[in-house]
This record gives sequence, C-alpha cells and structure tokens, in this order.
Amino acid sequence: MGDRLVLEIGAVRAFLEDRHLALADEITAFAATEIAPLEPPEDDDQARLQAREILGRLGASGWCEHAIGDDLRACCLIREALAAVSTLADNVFALQRLGSMPISLAGNAEQRERWLPGVADGSVMAAFAMTESEAGSDLSGMQTRATRDGDGYELTGGKHYITNAGIADVYSLFAVTGERADGRPEISCFVIPAGTDGLRFAGAQVLSEPHPLGELELDRCRIPASALLGAEGDGFKVGLGTLDRLRATVAAAACGMARRALDEALAYSRSRRQFGQALADFQLTQQKLARMATDLDAARLLTYRAAWRADTAGVDRRVTRESAMAKAFATEAAQRIVDDAVQIHGGAGVLAESTVDRLYRAVRALRIYEGATEIQQLVIARELLRSDPR
Repeated sequence: MGDRLVLEIGAVRAFLEDRHLALADEITAFAATEIAPLEPPEDDDQARLQAREILGRLGASGWCEHAIGDDLRACCLIREALAAVSTLADNVFALQRLGSMPISLAGNAEQRERWLPGVADGSVMAAFAMTESEAGSDLSGMQTRATRDGDGYELTGGKHYITNAGIADVYSLFAVTGERADGRPEISCFVIPAGTDGLRFAGAQVLSEPHPLGELELDRCRIPASALLGAEGDGFKVGLGTLDRLRATVAAAACGMARRALDEALAYSRSRRQFGQALADFQLTQQKLARMATDLDAARLLTYRAAWRADTAGVDRRVTRESAMAKAFATEAAQRIVDDAVQIHGGAGVLAESTVDRLYRAVRALRIYEGATEIQQLVIARELLRSDPR
C-alpha cells in the first residue's frame, strides 16, 4: 500500500513539477515508517495525546514547514499520503496549515515572526476558530463579539466544532466587531494565545472517530489591539481567502482515504473466497472496483488541477470554482469508495477494529467541514453565473 502514491502519480503528473515527485517519495516513506505503526486512538483523550506526538514527528522531519509555505501541491501530496495511513495525522498537518493561514495572509511582520516559525517546526500547535452553534456556513449568525476596550478588545461568546480546542497553542479566532452598512455583521480576525485570561476550553465534542474536537468559551477575554489580524472588518475576507486556498487540500485528504479503501478492497477481494472462488472473480465485485478506481482518478485530477491553478496563478488570484469542484467531488467520491470497500468486506468491514470501518467513520466529516457539499455546489453555480459568457 505504501508505494501506491508514487506508482499512481502519473494520473496527475501534468500538474506537478520534478520537486513534487521527490516529495511524494519522501512523504510516502515517512508516513509508512513514522505514522502507520502508531495504533489508532481508542478515544478522544488518546487522540489528544497522540496528536501532540504526531505534531512532534512532523515538525522534527520538516513537514510542518510546508504548512506555512506557498506550495499548495506539496500540501496536497502530504495530506493524501498522511490520510492514507492515519486520519489523525492528516488532521494534525491540516490544522497547522488552516490555523496559521490567517496569520500568513493578514498578519504583520511581528505577528508572523512570533508564530509562524513555531508552526513550521512543530513547537506551536495551531487552531482555526470560526464556527459557532448558530454560525456554520452562514457567518451572519456569528454571536462572538469583540468590543473595543481602551487599548484592546474584550471578547465574549463561544466557538463550536473547533479541532485542537484545548490543546492548541494559538487560535486564529473570528468575532463580530461592528455592523456593516448593509446590516450584516462586520467580522474581524484575531490571533490569540492559549492561556489568555477569559479563553477557556469548554469541553470535548465527541465524533464517531476519535478526534480532538471541542468548544471554546470566551468570558470577557481581554486581548491587546496588536492581536488584530489586518484591519477591523477584514475577517470575512481573511476567512474566505483561507478556505478558498485550502479546500483543495481537503479534497487531497479524501483521495488519501479513498486510495487506502481501494487498496484494502483489492487485497481483501483477492484473498477472500466464497462459493469456491475469490471475491475478485465475481463480476459485481469487479464492477465496484472499477467504479472506485475511476472515481478516485477523477477526484485526484480535480484536486491537483485546483492546487496547480492556485500555485501558478499567484496569491492574489482566487481559485474559488476549481477548489469548490475539487472539494465537492472528491469528498463525495471518497464516501462512495469507502462505502463500497465496506460492502466488499461484508461482515468484516463493520468490525470496529477494521481499517475500512475506521475510514467509514472518518470520511463522513469531510463532506461537511470547510463548507458542506451543498455550499460548494452553490459556490460553483455562482461562479458560473457571474463569469463572462464570451
């Protein structure tokens, strides 16, 4: 299984440069030797401890440097390789990128110098705190407020579904700072260290697959004005800019999970015998395998096209449509591929300790976070309708 990323690179070779081929070899080897041997965590407490261990390994080996770099194709290769062996390791790397991207996009020199080197060497764990109980895809429902208070701000409110809540060292956190002329909330982004007075981990939120997810509470949390990223009101732009560039990496993670599921299905269908022959000899099994492989190739092509456009078009050009297409298709395809892998495994596929069952529990969230599939479809349609018909 560990060599498949290298062997299948030809499917997306047109979107990669020579340095990416070497990187694909290196991250595949690292994932196989340093991450795959780790036992999957049994609960969220274990996931929190293991997340720190994984971050240390990623940082020591230099992989977290890509979390603050400009090479999106490299990030996609890393996420694909990690997700194929450990969904937790994929999440750890993803949050280094997601949590630090607002600092990279809008931070001043002092903010960047304070936080980004630690993100790059794995000594600082980052988190992205935007979502609330009433503000998921609809940011106009955001209730967390940042009120000017002397030479700083006072924050009150809460955040839900925050990966690394309670274990992160720094949060890129979004809050309402006023009202726009059109009546919608003015949103700003702040960089807030863990341990800040008034910022509290309010408890874990348990997913079907162990994951360091939880709630944050802000109770008259005072922060200096220097915590503001960019200008007041830039938060909406910073948040969407972050998600716009990183959705392709979610698609890459989906490809990694799907690739692992296909590998497991191929191996099982060859070894499992029913009615005197291998499962792989039955045409209905072959139909599933063919569909899985076709979906995976299509997902990878959309994913690396979006990453290539982002890398080659410059930091100021948005790749909204390409990223939305990649994220929507790849995550939905991964769900189908993993489901088919479970079906091929039969009863063995729903045992809690089986690889395909763990993938089944983990892959479902990809269709929701960082913009659900339905939101991506609306984004794609909007981009099509606003484009010049000529």
